[in-house]
Amino acid sequence: ALAVKFGERQRSPHWLLVKEHQVREGADTAHPPRRTLFVLNVPPYCGPDALSRLFSRCGRVQSVDICDKPGPGEKKEKPTSKFFDRKAVTGFQVAYVVFRKPAGVQAAKALSQEGPLLISTESHPVKTGISKWIASYEASVVNPKELKAEVDAYMQDYDKKMAEEEAKAAEEEGVPDEEGWVKVTRKGRKPGLPRTEAANLRVLEKEKQKRARKELLNFYAWQHRETKREHIAQLRKKFEEDKQRIALMRAQRKFRPY
Repeated sequence: ALAVKFGERQRSPHWLLVKEHQVREGADTAHPPRRTLFVLNVPPYCGPDALSRLFSRCGRVQSVDICDKPGPGEKKEKPTSKFFDRKAVTGFQVAYVVFRKPAGVQAAKALSQEGPLLISTESHPVKTGISKWIASYEASVVNPKELKAEVDAYMQDYDKKMAEEEAKAAEEEGVPDEEGWVKVTRKGRKPGLPRTEAANLRVLEKEKQKRARKELLNFYAWQHRETKREHIAQLRKKFEEDKQRIALMRAQRKFRPY
C-alpha cells in the first residue's frame, strides 16, 4: 500500500495498491512481466502523467496505461474525434506502469515504507474538487470553429472514400472474379430510383401525406373511443345474427356441428 497526497493541505492520504504484474508468458504483450507495476485504486482525476511523475523516482518509465478494469493489454486506437464518442471517466481505475528496467518495479514496491508522497506540485498540479469540476465544464463547451473544421475534414474524407469505391466498382464491372463470377448491377429499363434531391423530396412528401392521413383518422381521444364503441357494437350485432341463424337451423334439423 502506497500513501499519496494530491495537495499539501490534504490531511488524509490516498492509498494506492501496487504489486508486480505477473501473467503467463506471451499472454499480455503490451505489459511485459518483471518490468510492469500493477496499480489499483487509481482515482479518476489521476492521469498517466501524474503516475509517470510519481514513479519516475524509481527508474525511467516507459509507458503508463490506465484501464477501467484489469485485463489483457491490447493496442488502443487513438481517438480520431475531439467532440464525438468521448467517454466520461467515472469511478476508480487500474493502471499498468511499464519501466525500462526490472529494477524500477522493485524500487516502486519499496516506496510503501516511506511517508505520504506528494503527486500534485506547483509546476505540475493535479486538479481536484471544484477546480476539476470547473476544468471539466470548460472542456465540455464546444468551440464552433473547431467543430466545423472537424466535420468538414470528416466529410472530405468520406467523399474521397466514396469516390474511390465508385471508381473501383466501375473498373471491376463486367470483369469475372477468381471463380469466374461476374458482378451484375441494377441497370436497364428500370434502374431504380435516382438519387437526386428532387426524387428524395417527392418520396418524403408522400411519406408525410401518409402519416398525416393516419394521424387525422383518430386525432381526438373521443374519436378513438367512438371507433372502439362502434366496433364492439358491430361485433355484438353479428353475434346475435349468428345466434338466430343457428337457432333457425336447429329448428329445421339442419344444424350439424360435427
